[in-house]
Amino acid sequence: MVIGVLPTGPTNGIVDVGGVSVGHSTVWHDEPHVARTGVTVIVPDPLDVMFDSPMAAGTAVLNGAGEITGSFAIAEWGVIETPIALATTMTVGRAYDGLVQAMIAAHPGAGVDDCIIPVVGECDDSHLDDARALSVTAQNTIDALAGATQVAVVEGAIGAGTGMSCLGYKGGIGTSSRIVPAGFTVGVLVLTNFGAAEELVVDGVPIGRLLPVERDASAERPAEGSCIVVVATDAPLTHSQCERVARRAGLGLARTGSTARHGSGEIFCAFSTKYRVLRKGVGPLVSRVEVATSALNELFTATVEATEEAVLNSLFVADTVIGVGGHRSVGLPHDRVVELLRSHGRLR
Repeated sequence: MVIGVLPTGPTNGIVDVGGVSVGHSTVWHDEPHVARTGVTVIVPDPLDVMFDSPMAAGTAVLNGAGEITGSFAIAEWGVIETPIALATTMTVGRAYDGLVQAMIAAHPGAGVDDCIIPVVGECDDSHLDDARALSVTAQNTIDALAGATQVAVVEGAIGAGTGMSCLGYKGGIGTSSRIVPAGFTVGVLVLTNFGAAEELVVDGVPIGRLLPVERDASAERPAEGSCIVVVATDAPLTHSQCERVARRAGLGLARTGSTARHGSGEIFCAFSTKYRVLRKGVGPLVSRVEVATSALNELFTATVEATEEAVLNSLFVADTVIGVGGHRSVGLPHDRVVELLRSHGRLR
């Protein structure tokens, strides 16, 4: 099932945007403490190329009970100069260190010609992961970068999504893409960790209210969480246009049932692989051709649809996970959901 009206790219993922790759590093063990966590990285370009020619980028916030480091620099300079790492809340610094170390290793000018400000987004996985153990290290980020590929993204309980829960079920990493009539591609990757089961909506069907409620104390978790959304596109967007695209991710979340609760961090980052700012006059060609308003509207639609589907993909792929203290995050009951969607005319 594809959400919306626009077609997907070949893998229906963020890697459908040319040059973008994704890598995961998962930390999963029970001794000496319970770890259900990890790091996921979105790599827009080789690290040395990103240092020489940062990409246009923009951020947006629906509810700010969370963090994306580097967002002030993006707002000021209008560019992103490092990959984006996703991790659990209390290990943002370690993921940041890993990005710094990787950038130093990739380019002799990093920290000499200019310092870099890495981008790290977070959600809280402490329902399943022993947060006090700080299981993620800088090496996990370096490993995720080393393993980043442009093949179809593995979704669900992997990397940063290992310990996350969404809309009452097991969530995690989800991704989707859309191709707009103007020929541009929009890819979205989400880290989902928000909402209550009764709020779940799938393609307009109130699945959460239609599914029977099965109370399980070990599976109870606060409905307040977070969602980081990363939007990539090969459209030559400026900084301000990236901000506008990023803002539309909130509409995609709303379609799945998100209400951006008081304690939840819905934070978004969008970047353009085709609009560059050269550092000291070196780097690849820079696009200065801005997209027409009609194409921008198409990109808005693509972002909303891909965000909505990416959230649902994170749910449909993830299986039940048992974590710290015996807490459980149960997988979505696929068969019952499909039956409900078919009965509402959503499946052919």
